Order: sequence, then C-alpha cells, then structure tokens
Amino acid sequence: MAVFLTDEWFNEVDRLTAEAGDLNLPPALANTKINLNVTNTANGDVSAALENGVLKKGETDATTTINIDEETLKAIALKGDMNEAMNAFMSGKIRIDGDMGQVMALQTAKPSPEQKDLFKKIYAMTEQA
Repeated sequence: MAVFLTDEWFNEVDRLTAEAGDLNLPPALANTKINLNVTNTANGDVSAALENGVLKKGETDATTTINIDEETLKAIALKGDMNEAMNAFMSGKIRIDGDMGQVMALQTAKPSPEQKDLFKKIYAMTEQA
C-alpha cells in the first residue's frame, strides 16, 4: 500500500501503467493534458499532471491547470465520483486556470475497459487512510 501522491505512490502508478500497456483511450482522454496543483497533502503542495489518461508526477506542457485539494482529487480520481467534482467546482474547491475546454472534455469522456482496470489496480494499492 502506498500513500496517495507520495513518490512511492507515483512510482507504483508508473509501474502499473507500464504493465497495463495500451489503454485504448477515447480521443478526448488521449489528447488531454492538464496540470494539477494539489494542496493539503501530507507532503505539502504537489504538482502532478493528467496526461494520456494517467496521473503523473510533475508538470507537462499543458495549457490548463486545475487547483484542487488532495481529498477532492482522491474522491474524483480514485473513486470516480463525478458528483463530488461538480460540487467541488461549484463551491470553489476546484479552480481552473487556462483552457476550460480541456476540463469539459473530461466530463464527456468514457474510460476504456483497460483504463478502468488500471484505476482499480491503482485504487487497490492506495492506502485508504
């Protein structure tokens, strides 16, 4: 088990992603690059990116940045709770800088079976504190 957004967690996500191979992503996910500034983590603020349908450590050359706290990101990314995403956005817990179209594309994108399987493996190895 790894703690969400730690170096150990990102390393394990990278390993699981490599093992998963082709995720058969829909174009809306395959072409999306979004930076994330994650606040309120045990390790302070964390920079991450959603690229090629996977959460990665560090930033990418995205034109969009989402500012979000750790608990909200965990509910959305690991549990797939889209109601939480909408509530968080409406209450100001999620702020978006840049191209809002990138974020809107995520709302309509349906994860592939391969991507869903990868998410299940990531969720299973994430410490649920």
